[in-house]
Amino acid sequence: MMYRRKTRVVFFSEILDKDHDGAVRTMYQLISRINPEFFEFLFICGTGPDELYGFECVKVPALTVPVNRNYKLALPGLVQVSLKEKLRTFDADVVHIATPSLLGEFALKYARQERLPVISIYHTHFISYIDYYFKHTPFLIDFVRSRVIDGQRNFYNGCDTIYMPSEGIGKWLAGIGVKPHKMKSWKRGIDTGLFSPAKYDASFMRNVTGNNAPVILFASRLVWEKNLETLFDIYDGLKAANTPFNMVIAGDGKEKPVCRERMPDAFFTGKVDHDTLSVLYASADVFVFPSVSEAYGNVVLEAMASGLPCVIADGGGSADFIEQDVNGFKCKPYNADEYISKIMLLINDDALHSRVVQAGLKYSSAFNWNELASVYFNDVNQLAKQTRGRLLPAE
Repeated sequence: MMYRRKTRVVFFSEILDKDHDGAVRTMYQLISRINPEFFEFLFICGTGPDELYGFECVKVPALTVPVNRNYKLALPGLVQVSLKEKLRTFDADVVHIATPSLLGEFALKYARQERLPVISIYHTHFISYIDYYFKHTPFLIDFVRSRVIDGQRNFYNGCDTIYMPSEGIGKWLAGIGVKPHKMKSWKRGIDTGLFSPAKYDASFMRNVTGNNAPVILFASRLVWEKNLETLFDIYDGLKAANTPFNMVIAGDGKEKPVCRERMPDAFFTGKVDHDTLSVLYASADVFVFPSVSEAYGNVVLEAMASGLPCVIADGGGSADFIEQDVNGFKCKPYNADEYISKIMLLINDDALHSRVVQAGLKYSSAFNWNELASVYFNDVNQLAKQTRGRLLPAE
């Protein structure tokens, strides 16, 4: 009987703490579906558990990022001797790199030295963060943007396969010089059992707000790159309209104190688990999301699947979800009046609200994690076969 070696994948990611953010949740959708009969994974991260689903997870030293304390930057150079020995022993067939960071550059260099294929998923649109993080030093913005673009171009051109979450991101990468033949459309799935209109619970929402007024929900980390300034302007405009409403903010982050100060009558839930979030989505009336920094925008798809109509920014990856005036509304990203107009339409027109909800449910039902995972594992196998010429198991 012929011996069939498992496909061996070394998976590099800064953060592997479950539910840290949408990017990590996407990774876990794949990690939780690894078939140990056919695959062997080794995880390398800055923060995370000691093992994932029975596979070893090696943690390297990490430093908190000064401009965003939610993130830690892995520093593989501090342990490169032991890390290289671990990699030599593991003997990977394919390298998966989550982020073009110091850890990502280390992984890319290792892959080139060993002539291993590289697969990456575009998770975070870092270029959109620059204006926020350097707003107090505007003279640095053009320099930093140029360096980030050069780094992303070089990193992604060093990969063999890059999964694109949206057409807009693919066009942007092609525009900075990333080779189009390396890119592949690979969106995201949605758990329609978890995110569903069936989670509607009026009493739960009344416990949050203390009244029955329409609920406008914002769910995200509370950081400047989510375009919080426009959210504040939306809140102010709705207040000025003298129409009863509740603004519910689900999420946490370093700008929460500023958010509380600028939206004193809003209701802040703090960070919530997915079960609670699913009830918030299903029990609210409108989802508002002015962020333009999303590579994908999981929250928009989650809201749609929950029967919650969305009013979002016409920018970033999440804009691809919306067919204007069909399954939601897209607004000029920084024009609060436009968001307010669409929110008021949805609150005051039951027929429109129902039509948008139904279109959103139909659209979101097409996103299936099992199918996306199957594509990923098949591509990993194909990369390993093409490079090493090994006999690998069929899907």
